[in-house]
Amino acid sequence: MGARITKIESFFPEKTLTNEVLFERFPEWTPEMIEKRIGVIHRHVVADDETALDLAVKAGQKILENYDRDSIDFLILSTEVPDYFLPSTACILQEKLNLPTRVGAVEINLGCSAYVYGLGIAKGLIESNISNKILFITSSVISRMINPSDRGNLSVFGDAATATVLERSEKEHIMDFVFGTDGSGAPNLIIPNGGLRNRYDKDAELIYDTDSARTANDLYMNGAEVFTFTIQQVPGLVYKVLEKNKLRLEDIDYFVFHQANQFILEYLRKKLRIPEDKFFIDILHTGNTVSSTIPVALQKSGNRLKEGNLVLLAGYGVGYSWGATVIRI
Repeated sequence: MGARITKIESFFPEKTLTNEVLFERFPEWTPEMIEKRIGVIHRHVVADDETALDLAVKAGQKILENYDRDSIDFLILSTEVPDYFLPSTACILQEKLNLPTRVGAVEINLGCSAYVYGLGIAKGLIESNISNKILFITSSVISRMINPSDRGNLSVFGDAATATVLERSEKEHIMDFVFGTDGSGAPNLIIPNGGLRNRYDKDAELIYDTDSARTANDLYMNGAEVFTFTIQQVPGLVYKVLEKNKLRLEDIDYFVFHQANQFILEYLRKKLRIPEDKFFIDILHTGNTVSSTIPVALQKSGNRLKEGNLVLLAGYGVGYSWGATVIRI
């Protein structure tokens, strides 16, 4: 008995933010510079009245269009920017998607590692006989939390939602996991205000950095520290998950890492000596969509993957939080 991914869909908001628009705001930041440095030419961003729930509903409706929604018995939602403190957005999503009231619904507040964590939770629910069919949705609208003067984060991030169906299977298609957490990195990727520790400050002053201008109400990312964390943790994470699953690097047919930015991905690929044709990099039209990057990449890679292929998934970021697993197609 095991668990497997049977279907993935994605949804992107209609509005886009192009490099040309960023160039109009920041004349020193040319479209060519952005594409070369970040690997993005445009990213989808939500409108002012769109939320994580709105995108989650669209992704859920898309995957359930030709799927028996009454067979779903558990709902997992991942978002780092929920609609409310309470109730859980996952509970509201159950009603919006017209799922049976017998479903369990849970929300996880994670960012770039969320998809791997969600797969781990889903696998546990299925293999412990709690669930048979799980709908796992990621929804990130991080653009709502970026200051309009923050050229660095505006260039990197985009919004998206994805929906994944996981089902019980006769054979195991989701292998063992490796997870990690280091809360000392929390100050390096954070929205300081808005929770109970520091409430939203309507008079917050603008803070200037090299690539950004923000207030304490907005997303802050210390790019240098996040890069250092990534290059220190991810190679070891890959080797640990290979060892746990009794595999070698050459046994893996394809690698799908969190799509942070092109520079980081190329650095990791070269560091690990992974061939280009076995390593996914494509954020050209999406940007970094946080929890949605890995499922978007899996969906885009559909034609490249064959039945029986082994795919190594690795997510890492805000928290700090990281996780990896290997799935069999």
